[in-house]
Amino acid sequence: MSRVGKKPIIVPKEAEVKFDGETLSVKGPKGELRRLIHPKVRLDISDSQILLSISDNSKESRSLFGLFRSLIANMILGVTEGFEKTLEIIGVGYRVELSGTQLVLNLGYSDPIRYDIPKGIEVQLDQRNKVVLSGIDKEFLGITAAKIRGFRTPEPYKGKGVRYLKETVRRKAGKTGVAKT
Repeated sequence: MSRVGKKPIIVPKEAEVKFDGETLSVKGPKGELRRLIHPKVRLDISDSQILLSISDNSKESRSLFGLFRSLIANMILGVTEGFEKTLEIIGVGYRVELSGTQLVLNLGYSDPIRYDIPKGIEVQLDQRNKVVLSGIDKEFLGITAAKIRGFRTPEPYKGKGVRYLKETVRRKAGKTGVAKT
């Protein structure tokens, strides 16, 4: 049994939870999220908490137990407080601009990259080199941040590229010029 799955999920007063047998919907001040719940996972919803249980003791059920507990807890946290990821753009001449609903990234390529910001994600620029992404769906926010990071991942020699805030990049030593005799 999962230790994570056994913990009850506390539902704050501003969040409203509904379960119709297969779909869980959570509504809060920031928005609404829905998720299909696997048939092997059972939910017991009371006024202020949600308890999860599993139908059988198979390996698949035990793994789904902790997974769905985390997913539901993230849904409740997302609609009440929201999530945020910050990306840094490091490199000479690398910069980012916001143009309507597009993010324009100059990352050393011959043409700038124009990325359409998906619905449900808000973008703020702190400086010319910091992008703050925020949204209520933690999974979708992480996918969006990873996609933007994938345009120019940090390289190990100079550390140039797009990285998460406080991400450490292992640096490599460059070539040592050995004189020929």
